[in-house]
Amino acid sequence: MHEPTARVRACDRSRIRVMFDLAQELEREGRDLVRLEVGEPDFDTPEHVVDAAVDAARGGHTHYTSNAGLPELRGAISDTLACEYDVKHTADEILTTTGGMEALHLAFLATVEPGSEVLLPSPSWPNYWTQARLADATPVEVPMPAPDYDLDADTLIAEMNEDTSLVVLCTPSNPTGRVADPDEVRAVVDAAAEHDAYVIADEVYAKLTYDRDPTGVAALTGHPDHVLTVGSCSKTYAMTGWRVGWLAGDPTVVDEATKVRESTTACTGSVAQHAAIAALTGPQEPVEAMYDAFRERRDYVADRLADMDGVTAPEPEGAFYAFLNPDTDEASLPLAKRLCEEAGVVLAPGDGFGAAGEGQLRLSFANSMERLEEGLDRIEAAL
Repeated sequence: MHEPTARVRACDRSRIRVMFDLAQELEREGRDLVRLEVGEPDFDTPEHVVDAAVDAARGGHTHYTSNAGLPELRGAISDTLACEYDVKHTADEILTTTGGMEALHLAFLATVEPGSEVLLPSPSWPNYWTQARLADATPVEVPMPAPDYDLDADTLIAEMNEDTSLVVLCTPSNPTGRVADPDEVRAVVDAAAEHDAYVIADEVYAKLTYDRDPTGVAALTGHPDHVLTVGSCSKTYAMTGWRVGWLAGDPTVVDEATKVRESTTACTGSVAQHAAIAALTGPQEPVEAMYDAFRERRDYVADRLADMDGVTAPEPEGAFYAFLNPDTDEASLPLAKRLCEEAGVVLAPGDGFGAAGEGQLRLSFANSMERLEEGLDRIEAAL
């Protein structure tokens, strides 16, 4: 494997895991904790989706499917991408996966060469670092400018070179909740195409865009063949445990990813695929209700943080995260531990999302308004 250079920072997901384990330990002792570190919807899967899965299981749809997935599901994904995000791919250019995580893994394996570099605008989801290393590539953190950490094309493009094989863009962002500016996205994809590199568009939170209509990265550029779109049912449809995602893009890359998949998971669970078809094609009222709840929570959290002494945060424009910058010299992990143990509120340490996040904390507002109010009260008192 290519040796990491000085430009590489080991993003440590274990910091986030430390907080999860600490919270569980304290809860076993009877502590009342407000859990704002978890990145998944607090809603149950819509009833009609569960019914479709039950019908599929009872109807004998419990066997292997093709590696690429059921044609009906791939067609539903194709229609959703076109109608919701203006991203055009035929069903043959789509691979269904075991969650968005497998889509990322297969995209990395299909596009990077051992020793090549993967550029990661930071702060960003720590699994990208792991995915790069699993593909024998070198993850390169590229810090985006504080305090908002919005995508800065010039900064990212300056890091591109002949070793760059992949650039990862996540919009809306985990952990900041920011939505990338279309002009910045366009410039990054254009530059990546000039370097013969691919751009992974991690759009698992795209439907949770609050202040503008969501548009896919592939729809914003003249080089859609250099964009690999990753999506998932997890966040939009409250289906994290069902593990259904997809990879859409250049048919050559999708075909190579499908070949790799034959030796890993073979196919997404057949019952889960039928559930996903119902989610994508069935009634959307439950999705709209969840969206409205998340938007209401976003507004509440943004207003509270704007009025709070001792902490600032860029306004979340999507997803269900706020990235807090406390007015303190404490490092992220010690600060998160102190808030957990002394104030009873659990947050994710910011440095778990890269060096750019040091000293900061990620708050998930995937929780009830009552618990958010209590959690923010505790944060305000502690800071």
